[in-house]
This record gives sequence, structure tokens and C-alpha cells, in this order.
Amino acid sequence: MNQNILITSAGQRVSLVKAFQKEIKKLNENNKVYTVDLNPILAPACHVSDGYRTVKRVTDSNYISELIQICKELSIKLIIPTIDTELLVLAEHKELFLKEGIIPIVSGLGFVKACRDKRIINQFFVENNIDIPQDLDKNNLSFPLFIKPYDGSLSKDTFLIENESDLTDYHFQNPKLMFMEYIDHAKHDEYTVDTYFDKNGDLKCIVPRKRIFVRAGEVNKGVTNKNEIVEYVKQRLSHIEGAVGCLTMQFFFNQESKRIIGIEINPRFGGGYPLSYLAGANYPKYLIDEYILNHSIEYFDSWENNLLMLRYDDEVLVRNYEG
Repeated sequence: MNQNILITSAGQRVSLVKAFQKEIKKLNENNKVYTVDLNPILAPACHVSDGYRTVKRVTDSNYISELIQICKELSIKLIIPTIDTELLVLAEHKELFLKEGIIPIVSGLGFVKACRDKRIINQFFVENNIDIPQDLDKNNLSFPLFIKPYDGSLSKDTFLIENESDLTDYHFQNPKLMFMEYIDHAKHDEYTVDTYFDKNGDLKCIVPRKRIFVRAGEVNKGVTNKNEIVEYVKQRLSHIEGAVGCLTMQFFFNQESKRIIGIEINPRFGGGYPLSYLAGANYPKYLIDEYILNHSIEYFDSWENNLLMLRYDDEVLVRNYEG
């Protein structure tokens, strides 16, 4: 019986690999967590996993067929994607994996497409009564303002424009850039909210974690908070059609006015999820329970409040490397 797990684009996701290892080995100590990466010899998480393979870029025409073959060879039951570019491809080819008894933990194609386009996800927020930053007319701007691409990630191509002299032709001529209200970080806290949706698209857990310090687009210092965001999300997003597994949602929260502003949704594990796991929100176990043991998931809110995570660099040593 296939009970092994594959984490794709493992990179530096050492904590995520270890979390899945801990949970799957509770089921059977012989179960494995494998990894794949474009360059696994230089990916720390691959060396921490129970074994790794090299894969082509997700844009390669042979990516899916080779990934299926790897899954067969390693007796993989669940695939856990970790980067945005994989989600669309896995969602498009999900049925090919399911026919082989392999389950990619990826949301439905329509929802994945919506999350990849910030214009569409903004409309999704509005339809679910979630406040968003105000869109600005390029011909009638007020300052300061914020510019970002509708399909961007990791803060790439984002701009804080404090006055008109900061604007360039690039800002106006790039059709992907969105002009919007600037949310003042001095007045608003930024939160990543780790949510879990079961296989029916029903919300089962909500963990807001305040982003105290971010490095390269990923939380380096953060703290769990049981605040107004929990009920806000629970009331508005108790069900999302097509959503499954861990979804990381971005919100700004004004402590004085209590305004909560939706920014984006990434339908995958975020880099800072280990904080939620250590606080008790055990999404790896939920996935194992649902997709391997066929158990249902109960709503969970007993995670640890005010748990501070301070991340630091560690070393993975590989001997006899000849690169």
C-alpha cells in the first residue's frame, strides 16, 4: 500500500520535510518522505528527506510524465507542492495522477487560476465581503500609492510610490502592474493566515501569524495571534469551492480601527507554516488522516497563542561533493 509522501521543489523547506516525516512515521515507521528539486544536491531539504530525485523545470513538456514515473518508483501516495509555478500544472494534470493512485494536494484548477491573478482574487474577496486596498485610476492618482503585478510573487516588481516624481514610464507601460491604495505599515500589522480546507472545501483551522520580520519574501520572525482575524475569516470563508489543504492568506490589520484588508491567497504551504505546526495546527496529520486513512477532520482552534518563532540559518553538510 502506497503511503509515502513526495515534497516537490523542496529547496530549503527543511522544517516542512521534518514535519511530514514525523507524522507519516507515526502511521508506520517504514513510511518515507521523499523530495524532488531542479538541483537537489544544493537543496538542504533534499538531504534531510528520506531520498531525493532530480526533476526538470515545471515548464518542461516531460515534467508531468517524469514526475508520475518517480511517484511510481517511490510508492508515493501524496504530493505536496511548495511553489506557485507548480500549482497550475499539477491542477491541470491532476486526473493523470489520480488514475495512478497518486494524490496531488492541490486545489481545483479554477481556484488556482484565481489565486494566480490578483485582479481575480480581489474580486473573490469583494464577493465574500472582505475589504481590499482601493484601486487607483492611473490618470487621477493620490500619494503615497503601491504598485504590484497581478501575477507576481516574492515581492518582485513591487513599488512604493511616495510622490509623482517616483513614477516612470515603466510603471505606466507595463500592463501587469496594478496601482492601488498604500497600506501604511506603521498603522497596520501584516498577517499570514494559515488555513486548512478539507477535501470538501470546508474550513477546519485558522492560524493568524503576525509577520514581524520578512527576509526575501519569507517570514523570518513571526508570532501566532488569536485576534479578530480568526472570526473574520471563519464568517466569510467557511467554504471555498475547490480549495483543499493548506492555504496561506495575506491580510493587513489595523489595531485601532480594526480594519482587516485582504491582500492575496496562496493555495499551498507557505514558508512560515512551521510556526503554525509547532503551535499545534497539524496540517500534515490532517492530510494523512484525510487522504491516506480516509478520516474526516474536525474544526480545530486549540493552537497555542502568542507563540514567537525566530528563524536562523543552519548548516547541512554533504561530504565528497564534486560540483
